Amino acid sequence: MYTANFNNLILNADSYKASHWLQYPPGSEYMSSYVEARKGDYDVVFFGLQAYIKEYLSKPITTEDINEAEKVIKAHGLPFNRSGWERIVEKHGGYLPVRIQAVPEGSIIPVSNVVCQIVNTDPDFYWLPSYLETSLLRAIWYPSSVASLSFFCKTIINEALQKSADSNAGLAFKLHDFGARGASSFESVALGSLAHLVNFSGTDSMTALVSASRWYGMTDDMPAFSIPAAEHSTMTSWGREQESQAYANMLDQFGGEGKLVAVVSDSYDLWNAIDHIWGEELKEQVETMGGTLVIRPDSGDPAKVVREALERLSVKFGYSVNSKGYKLLPEYVRLIQGDGISPLSLSKILDTIMQAGFSADNVTFGMGGGLLQQVTRDTMSWAMKASAIQIDGTWKEIFKDPITSRSKRSKKGRLALVKDDNGHISTIKEDSLKDGTMNLLRDVFVDGELLVDENLTTIRQRTGSW
Repeated sequence: MYTANFNNLILNADSYKASHWLQYPPGSEYMSSYVEARKGDYDVVFFGLQAYIKEYLSKPITTEDINEAEKVIKAHGLPFNRSGWERIVEKHGGYLPVRIQAVPEGSIIPVSNVVCQIVNTDPDFYWLPSYLETSLLRAIWYPSSVASLSFFCKTIINEALQKSADSNAGLAFKLHDFGARGASSFESVALGSLAHLVNFSGTDSMTALVSASRWYGMTDDMPAFSIPAAEHSTMTSWGREQESQAYANMLDQFGGEGKLVAVVSDSYDLWNAIDHIWGEELKEQVETMGGTLVIRPDSGDPAKVVREALERLSVKFGYSVNSKGYKLLPEYVRLIQGDGISPLSLSKILDTIMQAGFSADNVTFGMGGGLLQQVTRDTMSWAMKASAIQIDGTWKEIFKDPITSRSKRSKKGRLALVKDDNGHISTIKEDSLKDGTMNLLRDVFVDGELLVDENLTTIRQRTGSW
């Protein structure tokens, strides 16, 4: 019986990769592959490569790793490239002889463009770039997809604020991450919740705070915030007959000047809670506590529930009309909708409440599974493909062009990413770069060394919305 180290990079690959070193043409020396999102409903916000490099490529391959991988892979029914891995240890101290180029993290890039490129730097290891496909592609597609989705949602919210609010100053806190419990693993939360923080400053994922510190240098500054909030158990434990006491306790414990407290209010009857408990019995306490009560519905059709909740709250607490002509509840009461949020439902809710005359500034959103879990590699059709190989000193373009699916046609040659004078971004062949034209792909990792180490603040600023 074998035992295996979970952090053995040699085993962090699809099984069939173990046989590929024997499948390339004689004389192979260098292999160049690239990563792109082939299609999607929104632009790519590139993120996650630095985390991967620090976590997986910063440590050398060891003889122990090789021995362990050989046992597993041979028992699994595949050939093992022992001599190849041993040469990495002998010639390079176990550090991978590859060059990884990528766009700066936080860059917003249209789909169907190269965002990352990898090539070996030693001709003995032509097989290595493609061997890393499994781990490298996964390290990019998941956090980049979450960051892209989150940014798209931010655009939707910002447009609603521009239309219906006097200010979008609170935009960074308008979409809160509720997804930690619904994600598939601890590492998914670490990467996905952190990717959300490229765009927003609200999260209930403490794992994201840990990963920000671990991978993106956030040791002194807090990258995200949360507030005291009720869950159903803390409300229902009082019993239905003491629902108002449960709510009053939340205000007593967490209310105060400048403070926010969120209270889930639909454990029994949301409309009774708004009309009679919040709007009558506890109205004075809400109005005078000095902070903001954030009422959270948690069931029903999101657009209908949010609209009706705003209408009922405006009856009980009044409202003002802002300069855009939209109703705004008093500062001491707001809503957060955290159930059933997706880009589609988000747009529908905002359109519905604005049609009813309410500003988007009345509502904050929480997003869980729709943010961290309901994305796949196919969401943006992510792929890593080999595009060039050097054989016996000559580079040759390689590509796939399946007649049954033109959408899977891959790019050819060593690639570069450029921006023209009009701001249009496009992928070209590296040898087509003109003098003075900047390649947006930059060296990030070469032969075991991380060349670019950026913190989350810098990456956030790159999105252009901070």
